[in-house]
Amino acid sequence: MNRTDIRAALTDLLLTPGLALDEAAERHFAPDYRQRTDGEWADRTEFLEHIAHLRTVVVGGSVEVHDELADGDRYADRHTMTVVKTDGSTVRMEVYLFGEFAPDGRFRRIEETTLMLEGGDHDRNLGSAR
Repeated sequence: MNRTDIRAALTDLLLTPGLALDEAAERHFAPDYRQRTDGEWADRTEFLEHIAHLRTVVVGGSVEVHDELADGDRYADRHTMTVVKTDGSTVRMEVYLFGEFAPDGRFRRIEETTLMLEGGDHDRNLGSAR
C-alpha cells in the first residue's frame, strides 16, 4: 500500500501551482477526512475551503519534516511550514501532528497544534483561516 505523508500532501495542496485543489485532495485525503487544528474541528469540505483561501495568499514556501513516525494506521510528525505570502511577508509555523490513515493510505484524520515561529499577530490563525 502506498501511504501519503505530510510533506507530499502540503506540497500538492499549497506549493504546486497548476495542480487542481480537488486533484490534490483526492491524492491525500479520504472522503470522510476531518481535521482539528489548535482545537478547532473541520470536516473535509471546511478543510478544503481553508486550503482554497490559503492558495489566494500563499505564493511559495517549503515543508521541513523534523520527526516522522508511521505505525500501522497511525502517523505522527513534527514539521515546520514556511510560506511566503502575496504581500512578500514570511510566516513560519512549527506543527505537531498526529494522524490516522484510511485503509487506502490517505489521511482520514489529522489533529495538530501549531506554534508560530515567524509572522505577525494577524498570521496566528493561518492554520485554520477560511
